[in-house]
Amino acid sequence: MALLSVQAQPTDAASWLDLARRVEAAGFDALLAADHPGACASPFVALATAAAVTSTLGLGSYVSNAGVREPILLATDVATLDVVSGGRARLGLGAGHTPAEWRAVGRERPDVTARVRRCVAVAEAVRDLLAGQEITVDTAELIVRSATLAEPRPVQARVPLTIGTANSTLLRWAGAHADVVGLTGFGRTLADGHRHDVRWRADQIEAQLAHVAAGATGRAEPPALEALVQQVAVTDDAEAVGGETAARIGLTVAELLATPFVLIGTADEIVTAVAEHRRRWGITRFVVRKDAVDQLGPLLPRLSAGNSA
Repeated sequence: MALLSVQAQPTDAASWLDLARRVEAAGFDALLAADHPGACASPFVALATAAAVTSTLGLGSYVSNAGVREPILLATDVATLDVVSGGRARLGLGAGHTPAEWRAVGRERPDVTARVRRCVAVAEAVRDLLAGQEITVDTAELIVRSATLAEPRPVQARVPLTIGTANSTLLRWAGAHADVVGLTGFGRTLADGHRHDVRWRADQIEAQLAHVAAGATGRAEPPALEALVQQVAVTDDAEAVGGETAARIGLTVAELLATPFVLIGTADEIVTAVAEHRRRWGITRFVVRKDAVDQLGPLLPRLSAGNSA
């Protein structure tokens, strides 16, 4: 069985609400909103409006930048979304790779190690606030003094936490503590501050999953594994469609089509690929972009049933 979610953002009210209704009606698991302050809509405002026209659809940020979000504000947003949606909120967190977002709040983006420490500290703080605890943190990465979330209290006993990353330290922490590990396959951030090198080869994916497994040692229930899909195409010629992407990122077409970060091929080939990703990698969740809704919606019954062809 595979669960598919949709990441999107609103450009106007009518199309956003229509998308939320279509995503739920098609059987997708969740509607997720990106969180890049200054470059896209506020995710929690957008998701709260989507909650008003849906009843079963999960709703979450994918992912919030822990570098520029303060725990008490983030916990309040998540709890509010949980209340207005009747217990459907999800929280996605990442370490924050975009320099402009750090500068916008008066900081220079620190090195990877410091960003990861900040992400872990924010994740732990938000988790504890949502659980009703009072927290105090005083470190180089995060300062919180006697913070509590008295109101609103979330509907869910535990709001599911997704950590989106390809960093080894954060993958291990997510393996130990997250509900979902969002595999991005991202490598080094490129000069524009948004795009990345990728880590999509089989050996690189296996290395990432080994970190998750190491972190999950001793857990009764390991986290679910989720892949952020960058390209979807239902086509009779997967090699031709995937060729340009493969050449640009330095993979063969066969290597590209074997990764969980693209779903390219005929309907049967995509269903088979999803089953193979589960068998080979243990990946049972996928996040796709808005342009994939109409392409994959008709396949959801087969994907959810775990059919291989």
